[in-house]
Amino acid sequence: MFKTTALVIGLSLITFSSTAADAARGQTLYKTCIQCHGEDGRGNPDQEAPRIAGQYDWYIISSIEQFKAGVERKNPKMLPYIKNLSSTDIEDLAAYISKMK
Repeated sequence: MFKTTALVIGLSLITFSSTAADAARGQTLYKTCIQCHGEDGRGNPDQEAPRIAGQYDWYIISSIEQFKAGVERKNPKMLPYIKNLSSTDIEDLAAYISKMK
């Protein structure tokens, strides 16, 4: 039992470390978000863009996925910028945004 549990934990750690989000890549992806959310992620009332800096990564991921699906949340202004993002792109972007202050 102990060996099996240790193996599962070990494999989980390997999987997690190999799929960790890349905040540096997210910073590059964020350049398309600047015009609405601002360089610092504090939002822009004129664009009706909220502050996103410092949000939890899971919240950013969930929000973008919901906007892409267009079912629970809809944002026609944002859709052109996010419609072609892959899951990895979204995770990297969320990693960067969550570290913004």
